[in-house]
Amino acid sequence: MQLEPIPEYFNRLSPKLIPYLRLARVDRPAGSYLLFLPGSWAIGMAGYSLLHIEPTINIVLSMVKMMTLFGVGAFVMRGAGCTINDMWDKDLDKKVDRTRSRPLAAGQLTYFQAWCFLGFQLSVGLAILTQLNWYSILLGAASLSLVIIYPLMKRVTYWPQAILGLTFNWGALLGWSAITGSLNPYVAVPLYLSGWCWTMVYDTIYAVQDKNDDIHAGVKSTALLFDKNIKPILAGFSVASTGLLALAGYMNGHGAIFYAVSVLGAAAHYIWMVGGFQVESRGDAAKRFRGAKWFGWVVLAGVLLDFFGVAFYDLIS
Repeated sequence: MQLEPIPEYFNRLSPKLIPYLRLARVDRPAGSYLLFLPGSWAIGMAGYSLLHIEPTINIVLSMVKMMTLFGVGAFVMRGAGCTINDMWDKDLDKKVDRTRSRPLAAGQLTYFQAWCFLGFQLSVGLAILTQLNWYSILLGAASLSLVIIYPLMKRVTYWPQAILGLTFNWGALLGWSAITGSLNPYVAVPLYLSGWCWTMVYDTIYAVQDKNDDIHAGVKSTALLFDKNIKPILAGFSVASTGLLALAGYMNGHGAIFYAVSVLGAAAHYIWMVGGFQVESRGDAAKRFRGAKWFGWVVLAGVLLDFFGVAFYDLIS
């Protein structure tokens, strides 16, 4: 069986290790970025909200610590989610051209080996979670049920992307509480919903790659549900995502830099991602999904530029 292309550095690793790395999608890091970025937005926005309350250096150090923890946690927990997904989908993956070479579907790993690996991943994730305050530990633990049920959703609903959005953007809630010790719903909830709409866009585009195989395998997705109306519907989610992002910034008191970089940058990205999307092209769907991470980085850049702009102004005033 022809395997998906793997990074060159994999060739320097033990052959026994490679199936585990592929199970965790180490060779496909895009999902880790998409999981990390909503949490990073919330960390930056929570830090911004504290600028006039705590010394700036303490806020910066806390933000750096949390972004490091969230980055490692996103890498580990995205891998755990992929392991769970492949354990649920072993038989379905065999029917889809893009996924039939995955380690479980291809027989490179057994279920027992996958269970052991999952236990290791969740243990590391738990160790990271316990570095946060108790409010955040409980809030983070509450997302585990979404991680577990998401792979099942494609069997029972045409909206599995909606469940993925609830899961992948949980960091927009968790990042805020990790910095402040509580949750400001007036900022965190619009930010969370903005990320949810973002996920609806990029994961629907991702699902376009598998439409024909999904019909054959009996798998449901918003790509199939939206069908010929996919572009106007995704445009609607794009507008909602941008508006909710602007609302979160307004509720947090952000300034012009945030709107110029984060909000206008997000709008420009959606014009590229949805406006130019070639619906019938699997290759174009893959390209635009890979580009989805730039939305997240642009939003983060605007948040941090606004943070440091205000911090510098306070320092010299």
